[in-house]
This record gives sequence, C-alpha cells and structure tokens, in this order.
Amino acid sequence: MIEKIFVKEGIKKVRMNEYFGKELERAGYGGMEIKRTPMGTQITVSVEKPGMIIGKDGRRIKRLTEDINRRQELDNPQIDVQPIEVPDLSAPLMANRLAKLIERGWHFRRAGRSTLQRIMDKGALGCEITMSGKIKGPRSRMEKMIDGYIKHCGAVAEEIVDHGYAIAKVKSGVIGVSVWIVKPDAKRPDTFRIIATDKNVNEEEERIEGEEGKEKEE
Repeated sequence: MIEKIFVKEGIKKVRMNEYFGKELERAGYGGMEIKRTPMGTQITVSVEKPGMIIGKDGRRIKRLTEDINRRQELDNPQIDVQPIEVPDLSAPLMANRLAKLIERGWHFRRAGRSTLQRIMDKGALGCEITMSGKIKGPRSRMEKMIDGYIKHCGAVAEEIVDHGYAIAKVKSGVIGVSVWIVKPDAKRPDTFRIIATDKNVNEEEERIEGEEGKEKEE
C-alpha cells in the first residue's frame, strides 16, 4: 500500500512540473520544490522573472493557486516565488533555452556548444548536454557534449548535480534535450587538500637552514 502512495505522489509532482513548465514558460521557469507543512502544501517555484508570475496586485499567483487547488488535489497549496540568481546555472532553464534554439532552426551542434560554453563561462564545475531524436536525418541518434566534472550516479549525484529536461518540436519529429550542471559551490566528495601541520613546517625550516649552513661552509 505504501508503494502506491509514493507512486501517486510522484505522478502528482510530474504533472505539476509539466503544468508550471507550460504556464510559466515566458517567466523563465527553472524548477520547483514541494514541502508538506502542518498548514498545507508549500510549493517553491524558481523563475527568472518573478514579477510576471505575481502579476498586478498578486492576481496571477492567486489564479495559479486556485487552479492548482482545483486540478492537483493538494491540501491548501501555497506558492512561494523565488528568483534564480544565475539563470545560466539553472539546468531546467538552460534545457528549455536549448530546445527553443533548436526549434528556431539552429544547428544542434552549434546550439549545444554555445549553451555548454555559456554555462562553463559562469563558473560551473561541469556540464553535460545530450540531445536525442531525429537531430540529423531520418534515423534517431544521440549527441553528447561534456565539459568539466560530472557525477552520474549515487546519492552524491542527486545532491550536487542539477538536471533539466525539455522537448524541441521540429519538422522531423521530437528532440529530447537533457542538461546536467555541477554548480560552482558544489562540494565534490573526491576533492582533497594538503594541510601543513606545525611538525611538517618545523621539519621543512630545519631542512632549509641545514642546506644554507652547508652552502656557507663551502
């Protein structure tokens, strides 16, 4: 029974993500987060342009809240709008931008390389972009572009890697676009640094003094 509850909640989250992606596309939708509270359901939406969601006197956000309450069957939903500090480091937003470039007629390699370079120029530790579908010719294929450090699996990947997915609709069919970004402030588990202790410093100073003394004697 508990498995069915998790599946049901997961389906609700996917539907809400698709709903926000369509409704808030012009505002630069960059993902959402749902938290259960004693007062109801807290929905935190990250966007590039918060003013377009709130609207005049908060009318639009009220309409969105009422629509979610009617369609998604959530307990007392409350929407909190948060601005995206660095839009070029938001994986969902960059995936959507890349899909739009492909729809406008950009060559998929040119669009992908441009997006990858833009992300890395903002200080990202790593980025991976994949495009799959009929990107060139009648047969389906996949194009992958990687730069920097990327973690693909494990709990660490869920913590430090931001993932975004979008769909580009072209004449030949549908192209799926996925973007993975490791942000500059991410804590990599395999990094290390050497810290000099007092003992090591003293030994190094004694070694240098000994070498200088030998040179003076000679």
